[in-house]
Amino acid sequence: MLERFLLQGPQDARFTILLAHGAGAPMDSASMTAAADALAGVGFRVARFEFAYMAARRTGVRKPPPRAETLNPEYEAAIAALDAGGPLIIGGKSMGGRVASMVADGLYDRGKITGLLCLGYPFHPPGQPEKLRTGHLKRLATPTLICQGTRDEFGTKDEVPGYDLSDRIEILWLEDGDHDLKPRKKISGFSAADHLAAMAKAAKAWAERLPL
Repeated sequence: MLERFLLQGPQDARFTILLAHGAGAPMDSASMTAAADALAGVGFRVARFEFAYMAARRTGVRKPPPRAETLNPEYEAAIAALDAGGPLIIGGKSMGGRVASMVADGLYDRGKITGLLCLGYPFHPPGQPEKLRTGHLKRLATPTLICQGTRDEFGTKDEVPGYDLSDRIEILWLEDGDHDLKPRKKISGFSAADHLAAMAKAAKAWAERLPL
């Protein structure tokens, strides 16, 4: 059985990043592991955790993802359990980033976090661009970096610029990236490793600008 947190990166890092997984894959999925490796590689301390429904799958209990907002207390409990002890950035992949975005402002107001990092934000369900999940993003006060593939079916580069989003949100567009930020190399000229390296480099530069 895995520990509650998967930890990597230097223990004395200036920033800790807490990442939650997406709706369908665990914290040790290939995409989560690759992203965490890239972030740790540029000097972040990275912690990954699982929501209870996903952890239950490891014991053979197949539970579907609950409504994202019902996971808010679990995310806040993970922050308390981690006890980062220094500047903390929260976020995650897809649904994990969405949950983090819903709890971010309350934590930011109380000085518990310094920023929000979302990897492939689910702006809408695939094939349903009218069902936007952006209401709370209009007034988001937490400094935020969203790393998004230009062909992400949860929100493409053609769609997202038309949304009403807070000016605290910065978006890094990764050419031809899908929901896992993976490009088609023959089309884009980039590899998945290229995009993860660009994501990590941008996250590092963004974090260094955060007010502490």
